[in-house]
Amino acid sequence: MLQLTSQSDFPEIYRIMQASFPDDEYRPYNEQLALFQEPEYRIYYMPVIELEGVVNNSNGNSKIQAAGFLAVWEFESFTYIEHFAVDPALRNSGTGSTMLQELVKKYQKPICLEVELPEDELTSRRIGFYERNEFVFNEYSYIQPPISKGKSPVPLRIMTYRSEITWEEFQKMKEILYRRVYKCEAMG
Repeated sequence: MLQLTSQSDFPEIYRIMQASFPDDEYRPYNEQLALFQEPEYRIYYMPVIELEGVVNNSNGNSKIQAAGFLAVWEFESFTYIEHFAVDPALRNSGTGSTMLQELVKKYQKPICLEVELPEDELTSRRIGFYERNEFVFNEYSYIQPPISKGKSPVPLRIMTYRSEITWEEFQKMKEILYRRVYKCEAMG
């Protein structure tokens, strides 16, 4: 049961974000928190249910204990999953698939996300996870612009739910992501 989070719950979400993403793939705390002011941005979380043997890693500053979260941007023509992570203590438990399937039921429009290139076992496994959850790897070259000042661009690919997209659809999606999420002009 995904629940919408609030700013007061953000410390727990950010803790999982820091544990799950390379430095160039998330913003500094205050910049990430400021996204709550964007009308298209929201974060859903899955509360930790009584799970035997799970250590409570919560930082104590939050009202929630999240098993994981999905940070999404809901645009007119599609929904973009910017960040999706499960608490490291709960990975490989089916939590991620449950969360992803609940999210796709919420939105009746195309859904996309970015993934790293399949260059090693971990990135290949991550792509395989999304493919098992009905996402399609699109081969179009894509660069995530620097997410914040001092961060580097990241070569990624776009995956879309249930069907691949055309070059024209990809270009429109990329333009919206660059303009609204990354606040920059299209690169390349």
